[in-house]
Amino acid sequence: MSDEKSEIGTVSKGDIVIPENIREKLGLSRSEFVREAIQKALAKPMEKRETPDQKEVVIALALEPRRTAIVVIDLQNGIAGIPGGAPHAKSAVIANAARLLTAARAAGAQPVLVHVGGALDGTDRVHTPVDQPMRSFGQLPPDWSELIPELNQQPSDIVVLKRQWGAFYGTDLDLHLRRRNLSTIILCGISTEAGVESTARDAHERNYELIFAEDAMTSQSAESHLNSTTRIFPRLGRVCSTEEILAALNS
Repeated sequence: MSDEKSEIGTVSKGDIVIPENIREKLGLSRSEFVREAIQKALAKPMEKRETPDQKEVVIALALEPRRTAIVVIDLQNGIAGIPGGAPHAKSAVIANAARLLTAARAAGAQPVLVHVGGALDGTDRVHTPVDQPMRSFGQLPPDWSELIPELNQQPSDIVVLKRQWGAFYGTDLDLHLRRRNLSTIILCGISTEAGVESTARDAHERNYELIFAEDAMTSQSAESHLNSTTRIFPRLGRVCSTEEILAALNS
């Protein structure tokens, strides 16, 4: 959008209108003002907008296990073992993911276990200039990328190795799902705003139905998790609890 000036000299940046006199008094550049405005907007809870005739419709969660895959993101030694996790403890996330996998196998749904790895020197990973580079862990141990034992990997499980956040780009995940006529994906794992959200965006654009196990995923911070689960995921699919998904798988 091009800049627009009114009689009081405002500059429009998308939906953010910046009065020049206010910006100058604050001593902020336009980019600083925009950044601050966005941060304030994200700090506010999302407002629900409804017309007078609109009513919220709650649709019961129903699953067809034979058309469903449960995709578990990055529950591997090198990531699950890192301290931290918010708002859900990693131990709780692992326990809920394991319960979902057990129920999925019993119901006939397809488990997909995703882990991240690649060349030891990192030459097959993304290398672009960013403001916040990923923290380097130095030389990774040989079992860094191995799936954690709590997932109870079975011979019929699909295992996908990825080299970036999302589980679709550069992998055969989409091929596995389509060859098996799987159209619904239950997503869980670590971390909410990175591996899970990146995979979810790609899945949505490929027309998969998405169900998010909110308490079987966690983030670097509670704020990041909340942003994904309340502002992004509801626009891509349905956000549910582990118990709700278990009930649907067992029905």
